[in-house]
Amino acid sequence: MASMSPPIHDLRQHDETATHFYLDVRCLICRFLGFIFGTETFGNHQQQQFPRKPENMERQSSFSRDFGHAAAETYLITRLTFTLLRYLGVGYRWYTRLVALACYALLLMPGFLQVAYCYFFSSQVRRSIVYGDQPRNRLDLYLPTNTNGPKPVVVFVTGGAWIIGYKAWGSLLGLQLAERDIIVACVDYRNFPQGTISDMVKDVSQGISFVCNLIDRFGGDPNRIYLMGQSAGAHISACVLLEQAIKESRGENTTWSVSQIKAYFGLSGGYNLFNLVDHFHNRGLYRSIFLSIMEGEESFEQFSPEVRIKDPRNREAASLLPPIKLFHGTSDYSIPSDASINLVEALKGVGAEAEVILYEGKSHTDLFLQVSDYF
Repeated sequence: MASMSPPIHDLRQHDETATHFYLDVRCLICRFLGFIFGTETFGNHQQQQFPRKPENMERQSSFSRDFGHAAAETYLITRLTFTLLRYLGVGYRWYTRLVALACYALLLMPGFLQVAYCYFFSSQVRRSIVYGDQPRNRLDLYLPTNTNGPKPVVVFVTGGAWIIGYKAWGSLLGLQLAERDIIVACVDYRNFPQGTISDMVKDVSQGISFVCNLIDRFGGDPNRIYLMGQSAGAHISACVLLEQAIKESRGENTTWSVSQIKAYFGLSGGYNLFNLVDHFHNRGLYRSIFLSIMEGEESFEQFSPEVRIKDPRNREAASLLPPIKLFHGTSDYSIPSDASINLVEALKGVGAEAEVILYEGKSHTDLFLQVSDYF
């Protein structure tokens, strides 16, 4: 009777293929673990015990086998990623929001590409001008095509939860205002963990100093400078402005003057760290990260403009502040609109000129487009 078993050479070939596939997956896991723990010892150890196929055998691999290996590696990395996220407490609700965000970003991609093209190739944009000696001490300038006479200047500090802020986030605003004959300077600054709040305040202050002292070289009017910040950038720039006013009221030497700032515009900002840390904690965000960014609770008062402006010792500094206008959406769940309302009330309580403009039903990021019409 004929045997139904496959030939011995087919079994050997099958075993060799399975063995190589097993070794490839095992090496991939080792490299993945080595990447996570910052060491290559896992991968090197396995490579010493299980050398890869000779080069002549690799060249004989078919396209289907290579594709299978790539698919297996992709599947493995994806599965391990989701396993890691599950250990970190990320649930299916987070996954659905991630998919929704990806779809939303895909729909906005044509507009992003258009802005990105202008950002990198437009002659109106001067990118990465150095204003200090620290990392990220760079700013972008958006210049009007009309060069007749000195132009008003807006110094814009971008948001990003103190972690992902970047000067290019202000490109849309910069291009729009440049069309209206306004120069825009988008100031970059160190983010956490590269820097903490005191580093961010220092960087932004240096950026403002650069603009105040050198913007005339780019056609700007040093007597018509406006300061604007959004979200975390609104908080940082408010801290800078108040700190500068306090220094001037005490007679300290400074490289720029609050009097050069004709008005301050804050978009969707938070100005009281005591309230913010409770708000973020209640929404499930990591309290320890926020505390690290703000250098601990002992620094909350120093970097809370709402709290600091109420200090009787800073009453003279309040008189030096320019007119302040805060913009906030009533449907902002990232930073409630009460943050802007409370700061305006505190400023008015010490005699400063302040106003809050609320946008009904607008969210945290809607204000970025709404405020451009204000100009």
